[in-house]
Amino acid sequence: MKGEIFGIFDVAQVTLYVFFIFFIGLVIYLQRETRREGYPLFSEPSDTLKPGDDFFIPEAKVFKMADGSEISVPNDDRIDTRMPNGTKMAVWPGAPIEPNGDPLLAEIGPGAYAMRADVPDLMVSGALKIVPFRVAPAFDINVNDNDPRGFALVGANGVAVGTIKDVWIDRSEILIRYLEAELNAAGGKPGRSIIVPMTFLTLDNRRGTVKVKALMGSQFGNVPALKNPDQITRLEEEKVTAYYGAGTLYSEPSRSEPLL
Repeated sequence: MKGEIFGIFDVAQVTLYVFFIFFIGLVIYLQRETRREGYPLFSEPSDTLKPGDDFFIPEAKVFKMADGSEISVPNDDRIDTRMPNGTKMAVWPGAPIEPNGDPLLAEIGPGAYAMRADVPDLMVSGALKIVPFRVAPAFDINVNDNDPRGFALVGANGVAVGTIKDVWIDRSEILIRYLEAELNAAGGKPGRSIIVPMTFLTLDNRRGTVKVKALMGSQFGNVPALKNPDQITRLEEEKVTAYYGAGTLYSEPSRSEPLL
């Protein structure tokens, strides 16, 4: 009959089977590709690294980066071997962890961060992407906006801990990423410069202040330092942001307690 193949299958049936085979293959392919990052996994009950299902772990693929370097993933050499600096509150897997020592430096919970490369982020041209205004004189604050330089840096407890002295610009996105402040005695380490992510501060143009609700006054002195005062690496961005993130939960005891 017309449309039949060997008198057993018709064209529509064969097309449907081909689609099913293709779709199943696509699902398997996507499941394998999603496992290029984050493997091998860490098994909390056995306290060991587990590679995962061999069938779904893809063969290593080499990616050529913009700077000429190469990265192979999955790659066992990129395993993060850091152990949580905290104490579990119960024995079962996934139980809450209380940080040891200074909770803002324990690197757990909202203070956790990824071990990104300790190199600066670059633009397509190869120039540094995030720099202070003093390194990028072509940028400045619009005359119709308030310049935060000279504003007081204020903690969650209302204490002025320093003065904003510079602005850090993302030259690719034309976006302000950080404000740089010089601490005073109330900040714990007078004379030291720190950076504050824009996502953690509130500008009060009327009062001339930059308020950071994540930290108390004395805690600004431990904001992670930069190796180079005129640039920031990807790892340093992680550490700085994680410190302020930890403050949202651990800067004072009441923040980590139940609301009721």
